[in-house]
Amino acid sequence: MTEGTTTPDAAVGGAMTTIEIMSVLPHRYPFLLVDRVLELVEGERILAMKNITGNEDVFNGHFPGAPIFPGVLMIEALAQASGILGFRTTNTTADDGKLYLFAGVDKARFKRPVTPGDQLMLESRVIAVKRNIWRFQTRATVNDKLVCEATLLCAYQDRDNVK
Repeated sequence: MTEGTTTPDAAVGGAMTTIEIMSVLPHRYPFLLVDRVLELVEGERILAMKNITGNEDVFNGHFPGAPIFPGVLMIEALAQASGILGFRTTNTTADDGKLYLFAGVDKARFKRPVTPGDQLMLESRVIAVKRNIWRFQTRATVNDKLVCEATLLCAYQDRDNVK
């Protein structure tokens, strides 16, 4: 992924609304952090977005008078986008009894603060799949400027095996 790759390519397809996202992911408000999928190429990549609004509960305490969207929530939003990519690639959903669970976060870097009014563009690419462990290269941008990047590891598991 390179700077400036956040422009949707109409030929790619895979766009999803919030309702369609909720039919794939198990997350719900207030923890659903992907508002829309703009592009999705199964087995390869996803481009999604989250609108950062001032009325989100997190801004009551992070930080009053200087609201900044927490880095850990940016990582979670990238993980949710990666989960959508994984679910669509495997043609499954959380309703099928499957989950993508965090197995690791490597090389996480935060470059700029994200504040209310920003549109967080979430990019994820599959870089490896070994057995049930998926490795994703992710990045988040605002106005084509890098705000966060990380390599995420996710374990694809049966929900019944999670205790």
